[in-house]
Amino acid sequence: MEALSSFIAMGGYAGYVWPSYAVAFVLMVAILIVSVRAARSREAELDQLQQMRPNRKRRRAAQESEAS
Repeated sequence: MEALSSFIAMGGYAGYVWPSYAVAFVLMVAILIVSVRAARSREAELDQLQQMRPNRKRRRAAQESEAS
């Protein structure tokens, strides 16, 4: 139990160490949330753009079959 108390006290610097860990953790979670939201937004935008041009794949496949 003494080792755990010593670890938590961080040699007297716990007042500086633990808040810095908390700030780093909060920032990492915020970056993760922003990244996931941006990825979902870009995927939705890509889906909308692909729906605007649904014949693109068909045209390319038709051109390849005509060339053969």
